[in-house]
Amino acid sequence: MPRKKPPVVITCAITGAIHTPTMSDALPYTPEDIAAQAIAASEAGAAILHLHARRPHDGGVTIDPEAFAAFLPRIRQSTDAVVNISTGGSLTNSIDERIAPALRFSPEMCSLNMGSMNFSFHPLAKRYDTWKFDWERDYVARSDGNIFRNTFADIENAANQLAPHAIKFEHECYDVGHLYNLRFCMDIGLFKAPVFIQFIFGILGGIGPEVDNLVFMKRTADRLFGDDYRWSVLGAGGAQMPLATTASQMGGNVRVGLEDSLLIARGKLAESNAQQVAKIRRIIEDLGSEVATPDQAREILGLKGADRVGF
Repeated sequence: MPRKKPPVVITCAITGAIHTPTMSDALPYTPEDIAAQAIAASEAGAAILHLHARRPHDGGVTIDPEAFAAFLPRIRQSTDAVVNISTGGSLTNSIDERIAPALRFSPEMCSLNMGSMNFSFHPLAKRYDTWKFDWERDYVARSDGNIFRNTFADIENAANQLAPHAIKFEHECYDVGHLYNLRFCMDIGLFKAPVFIQFIFGILGGIGPEVDNLVFMKRTADRLFGDDYRWSVLGAGGAQMPLATTASQMGGNVRVGLEDSLLIARGKLAESNAQQVAKIRRIIEDLGSEVATPDQAREILGLKGADRVGF
C-alpha cells in the first residue's frame, strides 16, 4: 500500500503590501476588516494566517506594532489558526523596524526573506486612471526603484533578535539563490532543521511562475536540505491557483490570499480571502488529499503553540 500523504497546510495572506485599495474593494485595510477576513479565511480552511498591517484611514502600508495590536487579539480570540506576522512589510524600512511587530507579539511564525532583490510592481500603475487615495499611484509607479534589502547581516540580525521567542520562520525564497543563502545560514547555525520554505513565483525581480521553475526549486531544495525542510508554494497573480494545485500534488503546502492575487478566476476579482481558501481547499480535496487543521499544521511545522504568543 502506498504511504498516505500528509495533510496540506493552507496559508492565507490577508492583505500584504503590494496591492492598494483602488485595485479591489475586497482588499482589507481597517483593523475590523483584516480581523474579519482573517477569521473567515480560517473558517474556510486556512491553518495559517499571514498578516500585514495597514493604515485604517487610507489603506497605506504600515509596520507600526500598534497597527497590529488593533486586530491580533480579536483574531486570537476567534480562531485557533496559527498567526504568522510579516517581517518584510516595507521595502524602505530597516530590518530592525520590520521585525518590531514580531518582537512585540512573539507569534508562532513570522516570514523572513532570504535575499536582497529588485522587487517591483510598477506595471500595475498603468491599469488605473483614477485612484481612491492620493498615495497609491506614486507608491505603485515608483516601485521600479525599489531594492528589497535582506543582506546576510540583516538575516543574522533578525534571526538573533527573534531567537528567544522560539518563532518558526517562513523562509521566503524568491529565486534559487535564496535557497543557497538559507543553506549557508543553516551551516553557520542561524536556523535549525527542519526549516519551512515558501517558494515564491511571479514577483517582478524574482523567478517566473512556470511549473518548470517549481520543479527546479524543489529539486534544488531536495539536494540542499534533504529531509530537513517542509515547503509551500506562493504563485503571484494568475499563477496562484495553478501553482498551488501543482504543489499540493507534489507533496507541498500552499499559500493563497489577497496579498498574492486579487483574482478568483481569470479576469474575475475575488470577493474575499475566504473565497480563495475555499477554492483551493475544494481542489485539494477533490484531488484526494486532506487539508490540515491548525493543530496538524503545528505538528507538521514544529511550532511552539498558541499558548506562548504575546497577544
